[in-house]
Amino acid sequence: MYSAMTRSINILVEPTYLEDQSEPDQDYYVWAYHVTIENRGQETVRLRARYWKITDAAGCVHEVRGPGVVGEQPLLHPGEKFEYTSGTPLGAPSGIMFGNYEMETDRGETFEVDIPAFSLDSPHAKRMLH
Repeated sequence: MYSAMTRSINILVEPTYLEDQSEPDQDYYVWAYHVTIENRGQETVRLRARYWKITDAAGCVHEVRGPGVVGEQPLLHPGEKFEYTSGTPLGAPSGIMFGNYEMETDRGETFEVDIPAFSLDSPHAKRMLH
């Protein structure tokens, strides 16, 4: 589990390799990632947008920007949390993802919340010992 806290908004991410959806012989590897967004602050916030930077072990970079997450722009009152699961394919057996969410307070102020960097490692990734 990976976590990051920005301005009392805690982001937890748990990635899972999906062997049944992957085809390693065709350089196609798929992960799901479960995200929990917790509002530990005193103000109500809405998740307005997301940004992801996904880099695979071959150095291929893919950036994703868009409104909300999984078709929603959840409103989080103090003490509430929102959870969702999404996924990403890679053309290499490992990679890394990170990004941010744009949040908006009920007063109209916007700020970015960091999504922690997390590794995407399949059983097909080459391991190196130093």
